Amino acid sequence: MLGAGRGVLGAVLSAGCWVLCGVSSAAHLSAADGIEITARSRAMQPGELVVLTIALPHHADRVNVRAFGRDAVAFADDDRQWRALVGIDLAVKTGTYPVTVDAGGLHARYDLLVTPHRFPTRRLTVDEAFVTPPPSEEDRIAREAKLLAGVWNAPAPERLWNDRFVRPVPGAANSAFGSRSIFNGKARTPHGGADFMSPSGTPVHAPNAGRVVVARTLYFSGNTVVIDHGLGLFSTLAHMSAIDVREGDRVTADQIVGRVGATGRVTGAHLHWAVRAAGARVDPLAVLALLGN
Repeated sequence: MLGAGRGVLGAVLSAGCWVLCGVSSAAHLSAADGIEITARSRAMQPGELVVLTIALPHHADRVNVRAFGRDAVAFADDDRQWRALVGIDLAVKTGTYPVTVDAGGLHARYDLLVTPHRFPTRRLTVDEAFVTPPPSEEDRIAREAKLLAGVWNAPAPERLWNDRFVRPVPGAANSAFGSRSIFNGKARTPHGGADFMSPSGTPVHAPNAGRVVVARTLYFSGNTVVIDHGLGLFSTLAHMSAIDVREGDRVTADQIVGRVGATGRVTGAHLHWAVRAAGARVDPLAVLALLGN
């Protein structure tokens, strides 16, 4: 079983389709046409991961889920049960959003209610060199942004991960996902990952199996490894002192892929772990809560 969550889903029942309503742990409802779904999450808020379990009345070769204008391809647990990972991006505003399921000629729709989440804000005065990159680096930054955009838009079409996700390094995360920083009065983009304060040289483990799609030094994130876990799920491991894999490598869960460091735009050694699910930036700790040990 997946870890229990505290999600809340809003719903209106209508002919030929269904939606989930007012459920606090795991939402569970049968549709008139025989489709049954369970939805789990820590919360229905920006930055959270939602795991949908879809039980069908008969076999289907493929199940497609669409949410927030993005596709989330489901994967089969057995002949009639499928799961899909839906991410609620950091930028999603409070409101009701439709989620559709298409499975072997069956069609279902429900409304997902996203509730507010107030992320912390910190104001710091730092060396200006850490706030505004020099003009000489603008072309490099643009190239690397294009590289990453291409990666997010071309995930492996099959599931590459297996079993449970693991922490890439020991210890708790000490930097809140989604926090906003204002450096020298200038607002920065929200923090899109979790930071683990581990000593330089600490081995960094793959959170799960997948294919290495980026293994190089990037301007902002330093020595960086991006693992494509398949079906739109990616892990980014950043600021490492060393990279122990190459682009194109297949890695297994818990395999060492690098070492903790302080490369890129940082002031001290730590590991930054970021996760994308179907294009959405989600808290890695939500992944561990729902899909971890």
